[in-house]
Amino acid sequence: MDSSGSAPKRAGYAVAVFVLDILLVVLGLALLIGGGEALVRGASTIAVKMGISPLVIGLIVVSAATSAPELAVTLGAVGEGEPGLAIGNVVGSNIANILLVLGFSAVAAPILIKRQVVRFDVPVMVGLTVAALLVSWDGRISAIDGLFLLGGLVAHAIVSVIWGKRNGAEPPEQPETLPLNASPVAVWLALALLVVGVGLLVVGSRVLVTGAVNIATALGVSGLVVGLTVVAIGTSLPELATSIVAIRRGERDMAVGNIVGSNIFNIGLVLGLSAIVFGDGIPVPAPAISLDMPLMLAASIALFPVALRGFVIVRWEGAMFAGLYTAYMVYVVLSATGHEALQGYTAVMLWFVLPLIAVTLIALAAYEIGMNRGKRRAGDDREGKSPAT
Repeated sequence: MDSSGSAPKRAGYAVAVFVLDILLVVLGLALLIGGGEALVRGASTIAVKMGISPLVIGLIVVSAATSAPELAVTLGAVGEGEPGLAIGNVVGSNIANILLVLGFSAVAAPILIKRQVVRFDVPVMVGLTVAALLVSWDGRISAIDGLFLLGGLVAHAIVSVIWGKRNGAEPPEQPETLPLNASPVAVWLALALLVVGVGLLVVGSRVLVTGAVNIATALGVSGLVVGLTVVAIGTSLPELATSIVAIRRGERDMAVGNIVGSNIFNIGLVLGLSAIVFGDGIPVPAPAISLDMPLMLAASIALFPVALRGFVIVRWEGAMFAGLYTAYMVYVVLSATGHEALQGYTAVMLWFVLPLIAVTLIALAAYEIGMNRGKRRAGDDREGKSPAT
């Protein structure tokens, strides 16, 4: 009789533990978001008080702050011996930033793109993504590889600051800062926010990693899958919130800049610094090298033809991005669970959906290039010049 009653008790206990792990993930995400908000407000206030350029604050502090949750989770995951969760977090976050965040943001309202972002920042993002894929090819991101990725981030920040000053570009939108006056109280409050933010990030990352690892173990899936899905979406919430706020304020061009900057920091700072901190580097799971990282590269490249189309992402293009992300999530779930529909789903995606999207993007790029050439020729004709000159 005792044995017959013990099975339901064990089942109930297992369900309770699983629910607790889900709550840990939710709590961890909340702590990460709150910590990132406190960190950026405190750091920005101190920077303003010290007379640091608003341009530098926008380019470095804001982008770094939105990547703070990814950094905290990645460092915590590698420290806990879960490199798959660490890689999945960064790769999944970058994919979510482009396809999910930009997609839904563009569906809400067309997103304008600054020319500097298309001509400089997007190519840097693509270049760093290629670099991350290449250094991962041997199955590990070493400390030397991390230095290389981090150096690319530093170079991008320096060139962005110099370029912005020379061209008199508008600085990226800054986070709200605390009101400063002659009293040192506000500075101490900013320092307190800074410390609290760092503390929340540390605690939140440990709570989230613990819950995510427990869920992966209970479901029998890898840490990579959990990192690509739940954790990646959760750590992309700051970017989503920033984009939505920018659109509501009429700063639609800020959405792309925030996303591209965050992706650059995710690769250069999060992966690079994590590989340096842990001397042995970060092991990279084979599935991430064969599928997820190439998809991250493909999503980055897909921004080119879309952005070139009048330097704006319209609603149907945003819907296409969001649809691609949904299709990717379905594939990850089917693959993780070994569902029988995986083979047919993969065939449809590889031989129909993806080629159709590729042809559409190529046609858009060719159309936009042709339109730009036509405008230049029309301008030359009005000025009495030949196209050759």
